[in-house]
Amino acid sequence: MSVDVITFGCRLNTYESEVIRRAAGARDDVVVVNTCAVTAEAVSQARQTIRKIRRARPAAHIVVTGCAAQTAPKMFADMPEVDHVLGNAEKLSGEIWAGLGPEKKTIVDDIMAAGGGGSRLIEGIDGHTRAFVQVQNGCDHRCTFCIIPFGRGNSRSVPMDEVVMQVRRLVDNGYREVVLTGVDITSYGGALSGAPKLGLLVKQILKTAPDLQRLRLSSIDSVEADANLLDALASETRLMPHLHLSLQHGDDVILKRMKRRHSRAAAIKFCTDVRRLRPNVVFGGDIIAGFPTESEEMFARSLDLVEECGLTHLHVFPFSARPGTPAARMPQVAPVLIKQRAQRLRACGEAALCRHLDGEIGATRRVLTELEGRARTEQFTQVRLSALVEPGVMLDVEIAGHDGRQLLAA
Repeated sequence: MSVDVITFGCRLNTYESEVIRRAAGARDDVVVVNTCAVTAEAVSQARQTIRKIRRARPAAHIVVTGCAAQTAPKMFADMPEVDHVLGNAEKLSGEIWAGLGPEKKTIVDDIMAAGGGGSRLIEGIDGHTRAFVQVQNGCDHRCTFCIIPFGRGNSRSVPMDEVVMQVRRLVDNGYREVVLTGVDITSYGGALSGAPKLGLLVKQILKTAPDLQRLRLSSIDSVEADANLLDALASETRLMPHLHLSLQHGDDVILKRMKRRHSRAAAIKFCTDVRRLRPNVVFGGDIIAGFPTESEEMFARSLDLVEECGLTHLHVFPFSARPGTPAARMPQVAPVLIKQRAQRLRACGEAALCRHLDGEIGATRRVLTELEGRARTEQFTQVRLSALVEPGVMLDVEIAGHDGRQLLAA
């Protein structure tokens, strides 16, 4: 008997959902909704899911947690379907779970006071052939559009030996690929003794976990990429040639209004430099459409950035004003324009992906199999296999074609 956990949002939430399952212990008919707050749509989806759960399971004990619960606890506590609301720190505490009772519906403390970055050992990630490992939590930056620091707190890192221990444990449990995750992983190590950076952690993992076949990074901030990380990309074949960049926009004025720390030119140069070090690297990127004050000319620079950075996997976010953030008080772009620009940006991303897929036809790629006949190349490109293979197997496949979204194996 264990709790059911429904996860929204990022890989860090996915990792923490595994911790929740262990912290909550054996419980009868408990559903945990681990929310995301990055957009208003994410919050709305969580609320809809909560109502749906209550209709389907009238007797279930519903616990809401995650970033949306941390930033707007009263909103969820006021829902009649919800039994408890837990903050992002409280959701990982076995002591809190053991003491849950009807006398206190909401247990959400000040996340900015959260200390330590210690990880919780897990055995694996339910339903995933790639395992996620938390190396860092929180963020010290205050981008004007972002609510996440108020859901996660300030940046704090997991000690290097704990990360290595977790990776080796997962490898011993049969995982061939590990993804390092956090809120701002390129800020890793700032408060640790000796201030080790992400690149040193990557090299240490690859050195001390020789049976790990693939190490992958989640989203990074290129301005924080250190020399050891770039050296690892150039020299370590087990570090996957795929980087997802937190770009957010292609216009320098908008980047300043976002309070980002990189310029358009710096983003392009980073991609050029990394491609020189690792010619087969593939880039993904987050870009926001319709940020306040964005003109058509400014938006066009985001469209152009897709080609100039050579992006392949694009995550497009229509701007969503988050209450309490500076961007919510700026002159807003009309919702219809935000929607149109997001559609145009997605179309640009789809065209870029097609160009990448075209270039893969006829190649032989090493893939890691997933559920339902899917697999991923080293560059994180999805492949549809010609026959079902059990998840978690590494094999070489020849690429016969694509359908515009994924590669098709021969």
